[in-house]
Amino acid sequence: MNRTLKWRKILDVSTALLYLLPSIILFAVFIFYPMFHTIYLSFFLTDQAGNAALNVGFENYQYLLSSSEFQNSMKATALFVLYTVPIGVILALFFALLANEKLKGIGFFRTMYSSTMGISVAASSVIWLFMFNPSIGMFNRLLSVFNLPQIQWLLDPEWALISVAVSTIWMNTGFSFLILLGGLQNIDEHLYESSRIDGAGYFYRLRRITVPMLSPTLFFITTISLINAFQTFGQIDILTKGGPSQSTNLIVYSIYREAFINYQFGTASAQAVILFVIILVVTILQFKFVERKVHYQ
Repeated sequence: MNRTLKWRKILDVSTALLYLLPSIILFAVFIFYPMFHTIYLSFFLTDQAGNAALNVGFENYQYLLSSSEFQNSMKATALFVLYTVPIGVILALFFALLANEKLKGIGFFRTMYSSTMGISVAASSVIWLFMFNPSIGMFNRLLSVFNLPQIQWLLDPEWALISVAVSTIWMNTGFSFLILLGGLQNIDEHLYESSRIDGAGYFYRLRRITVPMLSPTLFFITTISLINAFQTFGQIDILTKGGPSQSTNLIVYSIYREAFINYQFGTASAQAVILFVIILVVTILQFKFVERKVHYQ
């Protein structure tokens, strides 16, 4: 009998692994192998084809940590995350609260708020490139209407990162809005009805019912937004190419330049490993400290 149970368990495990095999192969080829190969290359100097040539140990990491260019890239990335994530989440929550109201024609606004999801990063970046144009762009036209000085949005180091952050917030708001709207619509309406009977005002309901019940969705959106902000590349490549004066040289774009322009795959891999560690630490901290305040139903 025990032997029969043992063989049945082996058969069940084998069947499960057989079903999982396609996923395991895909993960191994497109995730695990590139990840471990990147870690491997980070300890080497490489030739222009990306092949490991000379083992240098931790010298690539030491070089990066002492490099002013890499430190500037880390600073720009941190500022970009601070600019985009809080404002993006708050803006999406504001739009979701508006779109959740039962008003005539609200479906039109729901479509408008989520429409950025249907536009690629490349197309969106080209649109914003025209809007930021110093001579024909919409923003400088508006400034000229009010007799304000013109701004070189993408050419001034003081404005370039802010400009890219604004365009990124616009690109990401649609996804965050849609997820938050779904979370709002899953909140039990009886909670609001009971609070209205007790005489609770809108902001009291927002603070005591909406935010606590929406906290799992907010936690998810915040975590995803943080990871996406650290991995931003497309709009940087199209709008600024990391300039001016390296003010928008975020770490992912720095990895791209180091690997595919300078052909320094070793230091590029080391940067990728550092980025992985940063995202991992930030995510762990999110789950350790922020998740405590999440109210699961």
